[in-house]
Amino acid sequence: MRVRLLSTSLLLLLLGALPAVAQTCKSAIPDSDLVTAGKLQMSINPTLPPQQFVDEKGELQGLNVELMREIAKRLCIPLDLIRMDFPPMVPALSAGRFDGINTGMFWTEERSKIAYTVPYAQQTISITVIKGSSLKLPDVAAIAGKKAGVEVNSYQERWLRAQDKEIVAKGGKPIEVLTFKTATDVTAALRAGQVDTAIHIDQTAKELERRGLIEITATGLGGAPTTMMFRNRAIAEKVAATLTAMGADGTYDKLFDKFGLTKAPSKTFAIRGPGPQ
Repeated sequence: MRVRLLSTSLLLLLLGALPAVAQTCKSAIPDSDLVTAGKLQMSINPTLPPQQFVDEKGELQGLNVELMREIAKRLCIPLDLIRMDFPPMVPALSAGRFDGINTGMFWTEERSKIAYTVPYAQQTISITVIKGSSLKLPDVAAIAGKKAGVEVNSYQERWLRAQDKEIVAKGGKPIEVLTFKTATDVTAALRAGQVDTAIHIDQTAKELERRGLIEITATGLGGAPTTMMFRNRAIAEKVAATLTAMGADGTYDKLFDKFGLTKAPSKTFAIRGPGPQ
């Protein structure tokens, strides 16, 4: 009987201690900096494995998902990942619908003037064809005169259109650029024969090739940093500081090694660019 009473007392003691433990974690981000009080809201386009995707259970997975969850945990704030297509993300961020974008977008000077950008990885572009295709596309010049599918309003699209201008300026045939909402739609168009080639970011291309859906014919093109974007400078600074801490304690390397993505050249992270003008 005495043992039972001691066990009950110990249980009550432990239960009583739980609220005190929870209270020791205070959010590093005040409500005044957030779109919605009490939570950090980030948009994500879960169609780019292994960066971000939806598993068989309908749950979000991937590097950017785990990376942002770890950052939110360290900042002691609940994280709300909002699934949406990429094209409306930047306008929605500017309109104050959420706090940031976490979808592995390429850094550009233009974007760094729209919001506060925090580059955190490196990425390049691949040229791909349908698995088993006899089409040989060893470089971008080989796409001249062909139909190329690419995700709309993406760095890949801007890169492809810039390459097209150069090809035409040199007397080559223009590339017929067809845009689609997501990388999944681009791949579907390739498999349906709507385009001759699909232009993907390297890591997505490698994952799709691993699944036996496509073949990579050229890779490592148009390299640039990938970035998160934030509407509030204070939040961006705290995220950058947290990434730096994760780089110092090995968590950053562990996550990137797990998903096989290319790490940033420096483990000191910061806002790059002037922010909103």
